[in-house]
Amino acid sequence: MKDALQWIWKQPAMVKILLAVVALVLSFAVLKLTVKNHNHFFVASEFIHVAGIVALIYKLTTKKTCSGLSLKTQQLTAMFLAARIVCSFMLEGDIHTLLDLATFVFTAWVMYMIRFKLKSSYIKELDNFPIYYLLVPCAVLAVLIHPFGTSTYISQVLWAFCVYLESVSVVPQLRMMKNAKMIEPFTAHYVFALGVARFLSCAHWIVQVNFIIST
Repeated sequence: MKDALQWIWKQPAMVKILLAVVALVLSFAVLKLTVKNHNHFFVASEFIHVAGIVALIYKLTTKKTCSGLSLKTQQLTAMFLAARIVCSFMLEGDIHTLLDLATFVFTAWVMYMIRFKLKSSYIKELDNFPIYYLLVPCAVLAVLIHPFGTSTYISQVLWAFCVYLESVSVVPQLRMMKNAKMIEPFTAHYVFALGVARFLSCAHWIVQVNFIIST
């Protein structure tokens, strides 16, 4: 395993990207074949996201610092969660709505801590990714490409918007980590949890769309 990782690390960037794409496609295929209920993907992604936020809460409450955390990623997270909650109420409230509400509350608390309680440790200069670079394309893409069904047009576009925004919401955090040139343990755990959660959420979206098309 170690030799394989070293071999991958030595490959050119394009080869790494190709290997990553192949790995993702294979992972999606395995999940689609092994998991019968695609809603499990969504529930799992929510629980993992909450686990990542719990790691953040532990850091903020024990270390008394928000150094290395991107406020913009938290803002984008709150935006797509708010959009998904509204969309859920427009469609039907279920366990997904409750999980989103819980995650939104945790995210709002993290934002409050960064903006007010631990403001002195927030490095705004490093958190410099313009979020409109993400918001505008996601909004345009949601209008152009969104699921069709019996729900209203607004809910369809809103759902697509939150899916697209969720997939890129971690970008400011990654940019900040690159600017800081260091990764704190709790921040790394949070980003890892986000990555896994986004993967499962994307798997849920792809399998769901495939199911709708096939039926």
